Amino acid sequence: MNRRACVLAIAALAGCAPVGPDYQRPSYELPQAYRDAPPAPGAQIRADWWTLYGDAKLDELVATSLERNSDIRLAVARIEEADANLRVANAAFLPEINVGSTPNRTRFSNTVALLTRSDVRAVVSTSFELDFWGKLRRSAEAVRAQALGTRYARDVVALSLAGLTAQAYFSLRSLDAQVAVTRRTLTSREQYLAFVRRRARGGIASGLDVAQAEASQADSASTLKDLLRQRSLAEHLLGSLTGRLDIAVADGDLLALPVPPLPPADLPSSLIERRPDIQQAEQALVSANAQIGVARAAMLPTLSLTGNDGWESKAFSSLLQSSSHIWSLGFALSFPIFDAGRYAALTDAAKARAQQSVASYQKSIETGFREVADALTNSQQTEAAEGDYQLRVQAARSALRLARLRYEAGYSAYLEVLDAERTANEAELAFVRNRQSRLSASVDLMKALGGGWSPSAAP
Repeated sequence: MNRRACVLAIAALAGCAPVGPDYQRPSYELPQAYRDAPPAPGAQIRADWWTLYGDAKLDELVATSLERNSDIRLAVARIEEADANLRVANAAFLPEINVGSTPNRTRFSNTVALLTRSDVRAVVSTSFELDFWGKLRRSAEAVRAQALGTRYARDVVALSLAGLTAQAYFSLRSLDAQVAVTRRTLTSREQYLAFVRRRARGGIASGLDVAQAEASQADSASTLKDLLRQRSLAEHLLGSLTGRLDIAVADGDLLALPVPPLPPADLPSSLIERRPDIQQAEQALVSANAQIGVARAAMLPTLSLTGNDGWESKAFSSLLQSSSHIWSLGFALSFPIFDAGRYAALTDAAKARAQQSVASYQKSIETGFREVADALTNSQQTEAAEGDYQLRVQAARSALRLARLRYEAGYSAYLEVLDAERTANEAELAFVRNRQSRLSASVDLMKALGGGWSPSAAP
C-alpha cells in the first residue's frame, strides 16, 4: 500500500460517526400562557432592567456589584478554567511530537572478552490515537458543553447579584420611609405629651393621661432606634454585595421610585428558555449525553499511530551523517477481551447520569415557570392592594384628627387618642411596606424572566 492509500485509510477511519446517542432536547409540555398574566399589554423590559426604576444610586450599586463582587470573579475564573480544559480536549485531535536525545555507553561481558560500545541517538517521535469510534469527539463535545455551562453560570450569578442588590436597596429605601414616618409620629407624640402635661397641671387631665402619653412617646422612640439599626444592617449588606464595605447611602424616598410595567399579556411560557439557569442545566445534559459515547467507545478497540525519525551513531561527530538516519512507523491496537463487566458498568453509570441531568433540566423548567407565575401574582396583588392601603392611611389620619378634637373638647378619654395614633402609624407603615413588596415583586418577575424581555428575544 503506497503512502497516499495509507493517508486515505487513516482519514476514513478518523471520519467515522462517533458512537453514542446524539443530543436531542427533551420534550416538555408547559401551559401556553400564565394564568395570572396581566389583562393589558405592558412595555418591554430591557436586559439592564434595573435602570427602569430611574434611580441613579441603584444603577451605580448594581454596576459596582457586577464589577467587584467576589462571586462574579469566581464565576469568571471558572470560565477560564473551562476554556483551558476545552483547549486540552481539542489538542487530543493532533499528534503529540517529542524530541529526545540518549547518549549511551555500555560495557558487555562474556567468558572470553570485555566489549564496550558507545551509542548516541537523537530522535523526533510522535504518537496519535485515531478517533475511529469518536471517543475524542464525544469528549470534546462534553467539555465544550461544560465550558458553555460556565458562561451561563456566570449569567446566573450576575442576574442573582443584580436582583439581590436591587432588593437590598429597596429594603433600605423602605426603612428610610419607615424612619421618616416614625420620626413624624415621635414628634407628634412629644408635642402631644407636652400638651397633656399642661392640661394635667391645669387640673383638666389626669395622671393616667400623662403616663399613657409618656408610654406612647417612649414606644415611638424605641421603634425609631430599631428601624435605624435595621437600616445599618441593610447598608452593610449593600457593602458586601458591591465589594465596598465602607459604603454609605444617603436617605432617599421609596415612594418616588416608579414600578416598571408588567410584560405583555400574551407572554408565552416558552419565553422561560431565556433563563440562564435553564440553559446551564441543558448544557449539563448535553455533556452527560456525550459522556455515554465516551463510555461506549472505551469498550471498542483503540488504534494508535506511532512513529519516530532521527539519527543513531557511535559518536557525536558522525551523528548527522546520512548513513546514521533511522526511522520507524507502526500501529498499536488494543482491545479489551475480558473486563469482568467494568466497561459495561461504566456505560450504565453514564446513562444514569444522563437521566439525572434530564430530571434536573425538567425541574429547572418547572421551577422557572412557577417563579414567573408567583412573581406575576405578587405583582398584581400588591398593585391592587395599594389603593386599599392608601384609603386606610387617609381614614386613619382623619380618625386621629377627630379623636384629638374630641379629647381636647372633653368628650372622650385619652385612650381613644392613643388608639387612633397607633392605628394611623400602623397604616402608614403598612402602606410603605406594601410599596416595598410591590417593587420586590417586580424584581422577582424580571429575574424569573431571565433578566428582561423584548419581542426579538422570544424563542
